[in-house]
Amino acid sequence: FGTSYTIQYYDEEDRDLKEQIDSVFYEVNRSMSTYMPNSMISRINRNEDSLIDHHFHRVFLKSKEIYRLTDGAFDPTIGIIVNAWDFGPEGNIKGLDSIKIDSLMRFVGFDKVSSSGPIVIKENPNTFIDFNAIAKGYGVDAIAELLEFKGIDNYLVEIGGEIRAKGKNVESDKLWKVGVEEPRFDSSQSVLKAISLKDEALATSGTYRKFKIDENGNRYSHIIDAKTGYPSKTNLLSISVIAEDCMTADAYATAFKAMGLENVKIFLKDHPELKAFLIFENYNKELETLSLNGFPE
Repeated sequence: FGTSYTIQYYDEEDRDLKEQIDSVFYEVNRSMSTYMPNSMISRINRNEDSLIDHHFHRVFLKSKEIYRLTDGAFDPTIGIIVNAWDFGPEGNIKGLDSIKIDSLMRFVGFDKVSSSGPIVIKENPNTFIDFNAIAKGYGVDAIAELLEFKGIDNYLVEIGGEIRAKGKNVESDKLWKVGVEEPRFDSSQSVLKAISLKDEALATSGTYRKFKIDENGNRYSHIIDAKTGYPSKTNLLSISVIAEDCMTADAYATAFKAMGLENVKIFLKDHPELKAFLIFENYNKELETLSLNGFPE
């Protein structure tokens, strides 16, 4: 996954599950890592294969659902543009301009990809699938499901800041408490607020850690607008989403960054199952926050 992780669980049998956990990590990476040349998704992107496993299929179906509900704001086929802007594994395109972006956008659109049983079908061989905006959250879910299969009712799983918790922290006899970071462009860390999670997942997306600055000092977000092919330009700096599972939270956190503040507020009125905490810059370049749908204070 290219990041750190923390897994805490209480087991009455005192079992060490590291070997099984490592096995799940290996399976998910082998399925969907665009950084591994022999993963399923890499082979599909090179048109060398079309077979998928159950991990890929579950993420594919959830991606289709969120692609539809967000009217394309969440789009795993934007990967070819992400690479062009040098935010992905394939490397950037030199002299990127509007003509090159327009030519690449012909291959973008998750509606151009379908699944039939254990295979994926691409209408255009140049379409590049990238699940990096949802696969990390799915990895959290996969580990959580392993723990639950082992009969563990109290755990916290965190991979690169995406979190899923169940039960409580047995040592403190309280709900699991996690921090929401304050956006800082200098890579320093500061917790803005601490919240408690109960049988739910939390994912965060933002521009304050992963961005590029061009020769003119313009800051470019790593989250690409799937409708334009350009880095998203909004006043949203950070979006934290709480959902029942982590891949859902992960995908919506990314989609909301591209949708912008007002569209997110409208969307969440129809989706009470999602809670969100938004950090944004107001017209005076001051930080403001907004909690929606009962995000914990």
